[in-house]
Amino acid sequence: MPPCPPPLPEGRVVDVPGRGETLVREMSGPAGGPTILLLHGWTLCSDVNWFTAYETLAHHGRVIAMDQRGHGRGIRSEEPFTLEAAADDAAALLEHLDAAPAVIVGYSMGGSVALLQWRRHPESVAGLVLQSTGLQWRESVREHILWAGRSMVGLGLRFGAPSGLTARYLRAATEQRPDLEPYLPWLTSEVRRSDPTDIAAAGRALCRFDARPFAGDIDVPTAVVVALHDRLIRPNKQRRLAAAVPDMEVIEADVGHNGWMVRPDKIAGALAQGIDSVVARLPSGKA
Repeated sequence: MPPCPPPLPEGRVVDVPGRGETLVREMSGPAGGPTILLLHGWTLCSDVNWFTAYETLAHHGRVIAMDQRGHGRGIRSEEPFTLEAAADDAAALLEHLDAAPAVIVGYSMGGSVALLQWRRHPESVAGLVLQSTGLQWRESVREHILWAGRSMVGLGLRFGAPSGLTARYLRAATEQRPDLEPYLPWLTSEVRRSDPTDIAAAGRALCRFDARPFAGDIDVPTAVVVALHDRLIRPNKQRRLAAAVPDMEVIEADVGHNGWMVRPDKIAGALAQGIDSVVARLPSGKA
């Protein structure tokens, strides 16, 4: 079947000064609402990660979604991928669009990028909503083994995306959620847009990520959406992040790490609740 995309917000390629070109989706929100920047997870792109949540989140504010560098139609650079560079891209985009400060919503890797964006560009961040995010990615023996295996996958990505693995993952998702079936060719083609070398480098960068030295200094309202059945970022790791950040609310979602795909109603609702919680705690005129 030819790729058949779902309904998507208006998109355009934005040349971010000093950074490069990336695909940006935008939806206007209610008057007086916050600006919401969506940061997707590792190996994904904005449309794949957020297509089921765009409309719900746009009821709460102006939504901006960007493909992160090396992912989807994101910035391509001769420099190796780093999470810090991705955070700089996000802040530069908001500045270019005159959209800062914004509530940054990050899923998985996007949550790590959001934390670094606050650390490196606090003026661009009004608040944080973090889903399936931890203070760091590998601490226990199990996590070292898990990420060692993922590093080998990352090495394999240098020689081309494993199309069979992608197909199996997406097929399993459609078995859990049959209404995804018409979009399966589109999902597959979108995932394959990413640059294999950057994806591998992003996996290694996540292995090194550690927010413990600065999490206690975060001074913006924050919500952590805890995926209760997440096997990659275990719930206890997500709760440790919540415990480390001062102005924090925890919101539970009865989903796994792939809840954004197989239970989008629960994820969109939890993220909307997180946004409302953050906005309610913002100083007047902050977003």
